[in-house]
Amino acid sequence: MSLDLRHDVPLAPLTTLGLGGPATHLVDAADAAGLREALDWSRSRDLPVLLLGGGSNLVLPDAGYRGLVLRTRVPGLAFEARAGRVVVRAGAGVPWDEVVRASVERGLAGIECLSGIPGWCGAAPVQNIGAYGQELAETLVAVTAYDRDGGEVVRLPSAACGFGYRNSRFKSADRDRFVILSLSLALAPDARPRPRYPELADAVAREADLAALSPGEALRLVRERVLALRRAKSMVIDPDDPDTRSAGSFFLNPVLGARAFDGLVERLADHGISAPVPSYPAPGGVKVPAAWLVERAGFHRGQRHGGVGISSAHALALVNRHGTTAELLELAVSIQDAVERISGLRLEIEPTIVESPPA
Repeated sequence: MSLDLRHDVPLAPLTTLGLGGPATHLVDAADAAGLREALDWSRSRDLPVLLLGGGSNLVLPDAGYRGLVLRTRVPGLAFEARAGRVVVRAGAGVPWDEVVRASVERGLAGIECLSGIPGWCGAAPVQNIGAYGQELAETLVAVTAYDRDGGEVVRLPSAACGFGYRNSRFKSADRDRFVILSLSLALAPDARPRPRYPELADAVAREADLAALSPGEALRLVRERVLALRRAKSMVIDPDDPDTRSAGSFFLNPVLGARAFDGLVERLADHGISAPVPSYPAPGGVKVPAAWLVERAGFHRGQRHGGVGISSAHALALVNRHGTTAELLELAVSIQDAVERISGLRLEIEPTIVESPPA
């Protein structure tokens, strides 16, 4: 067997939260052939499989994972000019921010606002990652994936990925069916960025007038400001920052239609919360900041719950302070319950919650 198979591997160090017990088996696959061999090995032993990338958007159980943990570490990053665009091809195992950095350095616009997002490229389409007014679906051309149902490598164009707000077919209808091997993006050369998110636009304007900069300089400035904003919220990986041990934003921002938003305002007023409810335009209605709801429900930055807590930098991030997954989920549910009591909204958890298969 050519598999580099390891046993009883601690999983906590492989995640940004630093939580979770050991994997019974773990293997890294660098290509489709290695992936197929690993899946065949697990199938012959009737073992469940957990797909793991950079470990930045999932919560692992304290008991660990009784089965095979499979990491798709396909390498490679290439740029090809084509019909007024530059197509970027990245392997699933390439760190996402490496793609953003390399693209901005080449003066390619389209993903600069996605700077600093942790994790590997293979997970980016699953979550349809987004930040500061951009999301992956805007530039994704296609993904190459291994179809576990058909036992073959397939190419899925963007239109076939079922993208939604922080969602895709890979996360919902076809969860665990496809293992993403690589992705391709179409970026714009020599294009001037236009920050759409108010917080980012204000931060950029305080530094310089984008219109007075060359497109390349403007792109670099936007990336710098995005990284600075994320760093101020402990949303970049920094071993020296105690708030960095998180899965990023733990809850999704609710998107409401006009009638539902009016109902939210009335419900909050019934609970003595009459301040203007912040909202931002979003497809299908308006987006309400989940962090604002969390704080109105009585939670605050830096709050502790055993060995976990709420980030001191951002109310939407739950952090590990040498605690357990059980404590983290207890805190998450208490936040959901409190927000629902005052607003009628049940906040949706953003990271994937993994359960260990039964023994």
